[in-house]
Amino acid sequence: MNSLMIKALAFAVVLILATVAVVKGMNIDLSDPVNMLTMIGAIAIAIITAGVTTKYIGQMKSDKSSGELVGDRWDGIGEYKNELPSGWAYSFLGVIIWALWYWMVGYPVNAYSQIGEYNEETKAYNAKFEATFANPDQATLTSMGESVFLVQCAPCHGETADGLSGKAHNLTSRISKEQVLATIQKGSNQLGYAMGAMPPMLAQGADAEAVATYIAGGMKGTAPAIYSTCAACHGADGKGNNGAAPNLAAYDDTLVTHVLENGKKGSIGTMPSFKTRLTPVQEKALSTYIQTLQGAK
Repeated sequence: MNSLMIKALAFAVVLILATVAVVKGMNIDLSDPVNMLTMIGAIAIAIITAGVTTKYIGQMKSDKSSGELVGDRWDGIGEYKNELPSGWAYSFLGVIIWALWYWMVGYPVNAYSQIGEYNEETKAYNAKFEATFANPDQATLTSMGESVFLVQCAPCHGETADGLSGKAHNLTSRISKEQVLATIQKGSNQLGYAMGAMPPMLAQGADAEAVATYIAGGMKGTAPAIYSTCAACHGADGKGNNGAAPNLAAYDDTLVTHVLENGKKGSIGTMPSFKTRLTPVQEKALSTYIQTLQGAK
């Protein structure tokens, strides 16, 4: 046994002893499959490192270059057409096989994990929450909706829902003339309604101004003639044909749900989807609270 092999083995032993010391010092439970696999992997790496080091450093000291050179040269330097070293090739193949085994079989994906425990607790809590508030009254929905609003919506819309003085959508009023004109000009296909996309420029000039003024004014009085184009989808009363299109007259549960689940582009950026953040009861509560804000200043 030469000195290089002795040094490599000594190094491997030191690594293994250090690993064992860390495991004992941290009171790591080796009955856990993940911890045991990690321990075995650490020991295997130490042993393989010692073996590879011994073999190839020894070879570098004694081997001489031989074999057929490739045709190309780079600054007078060529490469040999030698086969891959068998040890390296088998090690590489072994790593691939081990990785596939670890990914598909070895890693205990069905065993305990903190993420899994959190997900299970979250599901259980959500189920309990839905059962507790299966039939909430109006007061409960309003109170719950206010809490959801202050946490999820107030950062952009403001605590008083005024849109932070126009920077975001003002939820205390239904819709502004400017917003109607912008929608007419650009069209809309964000909210996933059954009627589909609203094409841009369905009204222009004075017609667009008349429609925007009528809708922003609460749809009072006689509708302009061009409004018949809008009524085809939104209905003569502007209430969205039973949820087939957005309600232009007032906030309703369907409109709020579509906005929450699909997000919406706004003046300060894009509102993200809240589809996975809120339960159906919370969405209903938020809609109820927002509807109480109409006319508030």
